[in-house]
Amino acid sequence: MTPLIALPPSPLRLRIDAAALAHNWAALNALSAPARAGAAVKADGYGLGTAHVVPVLARAGCRDWFVAHWGEAGAVLAHVPAAAIAVLHGPLTDADVAYARATGLRPVLNSLRQIARWIDGGGGVCHVMVDTGINRLGLALADLGDPLLARLDIDVCMSHLASADHDIAQNALQLARFTAVRGTVAARRYSLANSAGIALGPAWHGDLTRPGIALYGGVVRPELAGVVRQVGYPETAVLQVRDVAAGESIGYNATFVAPRAMRVGVVALGYADGYLRCWSNRGLLRWGDVRLPVLGRVSMDLTAVDVSQAPDVGEGDWLTVEYALPQAAAQSGLSQYELLTLLNRRFARAAG
Repeated sequence: MTPLIALPPSPLRLRIDAAALAHNWAALNALSAPARAGAAVKADGYGLGTAHVVPVLARAGCRDWFVAHWGEAGAVLAHVPAAAIAVLHGPLTDADVAYARATGLRPVLNSLRQIARWIDGGGGVCHVMVDTGINRLGLALADLGDPLLARLDIDVCMSHLASADHDIAQNALQLARFTAVRGTVAARRYSLANSAGIALGPAWHGDLTRPGIALYGGVVRPELAGVVRQVGYPETAVLQVRDVAAGESIGYNATFVAPRAMRVGVVALGYADGYLRCWSNRGLLRWGDVRLPVLGRVSMDLTAVDVSQAPDVGEGDWLTVEYALPQAAAQSGLSQYELLTLLNRRFARAAG
């Protein structure tokens, strides 16, 4: 029998700055005061890894957690109490209700049908989402007079801002509607503000804010610049270094032709890892303080970079991808949310 041996390390790693993550939660919590900040940790902690971000945020003081799917809750449940975890999509089936009641997870009820399903399944403490203008999930304002709501034990009554990252009239409209909701729906706590909503000011904060992208380094309003720190640092190993003569092309379809003799590094990074083709001839990696431009087209598993100015770079060395979210979004055309959640499981994640 062939003996089992350890899997070799990945040539991709996503370094998570735990101190920056803790700082971001503390800063957003302070901006939320007297409300408290929770944490949206859906989509595997916005791509950084639930197992890595939840313990850091819990140690920083976070006590309220938000996931999208029931299947995401288990990874969070390994670190924090079930009653602190809200499942935003609510109970779509009786099996969801049974799971919530067995585990103690808190469903977010988004419709009268979900409310009836929750009550019929035995009920218990829950959260309720009310739509105040995003026209996504949530009870319609016209539903709030339904007698079913009076049968609920609601911890958090929440809504979601559609355009808090921009200064438009919709923000005030949603606030006014949510203020009216607070007078109609009885709950222990009320929550409206996401990351950008925190920056709008105390009127939007309620009792609990729900930051997501800003926890992980996203700057979604100017007020958060200089407050939020970069958390995720993608790194990739050099697979090969080669010399390319002037006039030779690099990569698929010859989109880059060397204007001079160049030293080129080929790294284990491509669009299958979430480093999309929009970075072709545009992205930057780093070797210390030396910037290494991407050359040619990003392919599925490989990207070429100019290492002419980094003569010490060799096979097996690690390069850092420039990935500060606001700047990377402006450069790539991707949103800050996409930049994080695109990074796939070939990246070994580690908090430190």
